[in-house]
Amino acid sequence: MADKTYDLVLIGSGPGGYVAAIRASQLGLRTAIVERDDLGGICLNWGCIPTKALLRSAEIYETLHRLDEFGLKAEKVEFDIEAVVARSRKVAAQLSNGVKFLMKKNKIDVIQGTGRLAGAGRVSVESKDGEKSELTTKNIILATGARARTIPGLEPDGERIWTYREAMAPKTIPKSLIVVGSGAIGIEFASFYRAFGAEVTVIEMLDRILPVEDEEISKEAARAFKKRGIRLLTGASVEKVEKNKSGVIATVKAGSKIETIEAEIVISAVGIVGNVENLGLEEAGIKVEKTHVVVNEWLETGVKGVYAIGDLVGPPWLAHKASHEGVLAAERLAGLKGLHPIDTTKIPGCTYSTPQIASVGLTEAKAKEQGHDVKVGRFPFRANGKAIALGEIEGFVKTVFDIKTGELLGAHMIGAEVTELIQGFGIARTLEATEADLIHAVFPHPTLSEMMGEAVLDAEGRVLHT
Repeated sequence: MADKTYDLVLIGSGPGGYVAAIRASQLGLRTAIVERDDLGGICLNWGCIPTKALLRSAEIYETLHRLDEFGLKAEKVEFDIEAVVARSRKVAAQLSNGVKFLMKKNKIDVIQGTGRLAGAGRVSVESKDGEKSELTTKNIILATGARARTIPGLEPDGERIWTYREAMAPKTIPKSLIVVGSGAIGIEFASFYRAFGAEVTVIEMLDRILPVEDEEISKEAARAFKKRGIRLLTGASVEKVEKNKSGVIATVKAGSKIETIEAEIVISAVGIVGNVENLGLEEAGIKVEKTHVVVNEWLETGVKGVYAIGDLVGPPWLAHKASHEGVLAAERLAGLKGLHPIDTTKIPGCTYSTPQIASVGLTEAKAKEQGHDVKVGRFPFRANGKAIALGEIEGFVKTVFDIKTGELLGAHMIGAEVTELIQGFGIARTLEATEADLIHAVFPHPTLSEMMGEAVLDAEGRVLHT
């Protein structure tokens, strides 16, 4: 490939990188993306999208075992895990091809290879066959993402100890498995494998599962998962994992108690680390802390013309956060005025387990820690007509308001389709809506969204249907 000059070169084509490239192209900047694997990054190819395809299959399979509740019958309901995985991979491939189309449409050069900073305004690229080239550019955005974190004694081997990657393409469903870590990734895999009959144990070091969620949500989630037959061990750590022909034996310590748990597979879901290696960061003078690139509120690294976005720069580890950071960085380097830094408390987080979990803003505990006097509203699924008609009566919606200002500080949900509902409160947070604003909003009937309005009314002592 001949050396070329650009206004912007991005290293990494995940949901942050490719979106930033599109926005930059829209702003008239000559743009290129350097990608060593498939377009779309981990999220599209091995994360967000294909996992949702897997979970959709699991959801349908579980519903087929509840047909009598809906007056329906079916015999010999079975699953084909190879077909389930194949569908997931097909979905990922379709969307990766979609990103290719978007790159062509927006006249963005896609350069296959490994990118590295090579000095001021320069990016070196090495292709898989060893061919080297250099790009000259006014600006660079680092969007290399992150990978699964490993801990001593729990190093993935692809056979008995899996990361998300192996867990997404199983050849068979293991009879038993241990999931280490109860964040969104761990809980989603626990939910998926339990749906297809695996005996699942979740081990969490902290005192409750889904520790970033509101405490009431964590408690309700634990109740729901236990009801599905998932064993939860909190305040526990894996001391040792021994592998044998049939699986693993994990030594687990919980307080003063030590027990051994046998399983076919262990899934390690203990967080992520940024892909900061071999990027030339140290030579460029770019600061890295705890495997993540340090940036300011505008995603600037401190080195002129070099930005970093997405999982590479820190939490929350969310694709939609990366996309918005990509847009902000592109607009910033293009010189647009009137921009605003991203407020992470206005970014919704979602867990696509059964039941689903979603939240935005501060938990009740965090709001109190920050000095807010709060009032809280709640509304249960079992009191909502649409939820009853759907046969999905487990869960609730919780709202947290500031007593003095009426500001919506946070919203937290657990139950069917709450990952779709949460954006309503996300918009409310972005628009700085107050309790009074939300009370005057009209929610359509019959919908699950009515619970959002009722949870707001409940905070004011005006709830109508409980």
